Amino acid sequence: QVQLVESGGGLVQAGGSLRLACAGRTVGEYNMGWFRQSPGEEHDLLASIRWFDTTYYADSVKGRFTISRDNTKNTVYLQMNSLKPEDTAVYYCAPVSDQNYPVFDWWGQGTQVTVSS
Repeated sequence: QVQLVESGGGLVQAGGSLRLACAGRTVGEYNMGWFRQSPGEEHDLLASIRWFDTTYYADSVKGRFTISRDNTKNTVYLQMNSLKPEDTAVYYCAPVSDQNYPVFDWWGQGTQVTVSS
């Protein structure tokens, strides 16, 4: 059973920063990814982190976003800097495979990020 709760979203001006958190028992059991979804679009993978901290970033966020995990707290974070209006979306975390595909057909409630210009 997947147990994950995303938090930390909000409204921020372009150029600002937010840190998202994803907490739950599932974090301690899998590689984890952060995704986002805009209206009418698919879930896009932004970043992932393996158990031993190997990371992956999509080109759209490389150099601006940083994924990290604290296994003692069963939490994975997404530090987002230099935010742009096009980063506006609902952000989700989910377990991912070594090939960065979602392990489950499941999404939590997500957290809304809105970047104003």
